[in-house]
Amino acid sequence: MHEIVTLQLGHRANYLATHFWNAQESYFDYDTSEEPSTIDHDVHFRAGQGPRGEDTYTPRTLIYDLKGGFGSLRKWGGLYDSGDTDTDTQQLWEGGVVKQQNTPISQSAYQKALDEGLDEPPKLSPQTVRYWSDFTRVFYHPRSIVQINDYELGSTIVPFEEWDSGEELFSKLDKYHDLLDRDIRLWVEECDQMQAIQIFASADDAWGGFASKYVEALRDEYGKTPLWFWGLEDQAGQGQRAKHLIRIVNTAQSLQAISPLASMYVPLAVPSHVPPHVGLDRSCQWHVSGLLSMAVESTTLPCRQKSGGIRRGFLSDFEAALNTNGNQRIAELQCSIVDPSTQYPATKEALHAANDSRIAGSSNQDLVCEDEAEKVKSRLDMSFSTGEPSQTALSLRQWERSSHVFGRIETIRGVPWITHETDAEDEEISRKRRRLASLPTVERYYNLLPYPLLNSFPEILTRPASSSKTVAIYGSLSTTSQMSKRTKGLQNIVSRTVDVAEREALSNGLGEIADAYEEGWDSGSEEDSD
Repeated sequence: MHEIVTLQLGHRANYLATHFWNAQESYFDYDTSEEPSTIDHDVHFRAGQGPRGEDTYTPRTLIYDLKGGFGSLRKWGGLYDSGDTDTDTQQLWEGGVVKQQNTPISQSAYQKALDEGLDEPPKLSPQTVRYWSDFTRVFYHPRSIVQINDYELGSTIVPFEEWDSGEELFSKLDKYHDLLDRDIRLWVEECDQMQAIQIFASADDAWGGFASKYVEALRDEYGKTPLWFWGLEDQAGQGQRAKHLIRIVNTAQSLQAISPLASMYVPLAVPSHVPPHVGLDRSCQWHVSGLLSMAVESTTLPCRQKSGGIRRGFLSDFEAALNTNGNQRIAELQCSIVDPSTQYPATKEALHAANDSRIAGSSNQDLVCEDEAEKVKSRLDMSFSTGEPSQTALSLRQWERSSHVFGRIETIRGVPWITHETDAEDEEISRKRRRLASLPTVERYYNLLPYPLLNSFPEILTRPASSSKTVAIYGSLSTTSQMSKRTKGLQNIVSRTVDVAEREALSNGLGEIADAYEEGWDSGSEEDSD
């Protein structure tokens, strides 16, 4: 069934993943009169049984958060609420019991409305979303909930900020519990044919250190399994200078420690510039995570499509297209919001021409030159990797012209005039011709299914109209030479701020990563007089 096991490490990661799971739940077929969904739900969900023997269907995920981070979500609630929480205690102890507990966090009005089955729950806002559990639309298995009691969310006395603190926490927990055996092994053993393990985690705080040890353990245990790491990073320049430097160093440590072990490492940060039709409150995690999740979910849509007429792609296929030289494991995520009726009127002809791999000529530019890859990049107006230039027209053009694309995955969803009939023989010929011409690998996927704008999703889009319940997305993952520039920038900061004991190893590791994005290509941009 090509299952994917998901790990969510940290509060910010759980915000993003909650939007992700809400979108997956919206694809379920509740109305038998409608056409069946093109989504294979078994990729991300697992069947089980509740305490009363009823069938359940819950996300195949592990959710780690600090004490106080789960909000009103209970471990033994929802589908697995037996109604008798004292049974186990009474069986183990015959004497009197004195129960002491903190005041539980009250449910949000939105959650209460969902539990009551109301069709129109109260409208959410940044003021009413206190925790990621306030807007979740799915039930989780009790095994999915893993609370870390060593730290408390938002604590100023013992903050969970330093990268080393995350490493130490994992080592401590793993020593006493063997986290792989306790938490993830059962999920993996349930899979018939596991496609990959994907990890959502913040990379610029202590969760980055925790994730690095987790990835190391996973790689030792599941050596050949694809591991995809989505690393959240805070906005550049936000906060006090001292804390900003800590986040930068944490990001560098995560990049240096995780990317060599992961199959693909994708940095996730809110762009310093968003188009006018995106109204974003950058201080609101509900807003920020919604935008990030929309890009992540749309770009990876092919890996959970049903086999059939629509081209299906697995994360291992993505990796093969992106990591063309064997050591380019860091990808850049980009996307655009598309209005199918008016946006990009010339794109239709350009894409259909690009899909024709039989004739090399002016109508098939992506086979004979690299311009098509750059044209695609220029059409995507949001980049979710950090290190963008200031968004003036001149600097953006120079930034793009100095970038070399090694490999690219493109996903176009919800655009009705794009059709794509897969011809395996033509696609293989196209790949061979591009390799012979030393051109970047470009793999394209299409799906008529648009991205759902649920009532749990923030109203951050002014295009399409606010009344629309779906949106078309043009998404891309790519490996480019810009990663070399970004990594060298981190290396430069590390060389001036990190202690001598750690500086050399960290700096050398970043240097090796940067070199992987320069091999065999030189932009010559410094000599470009344009």
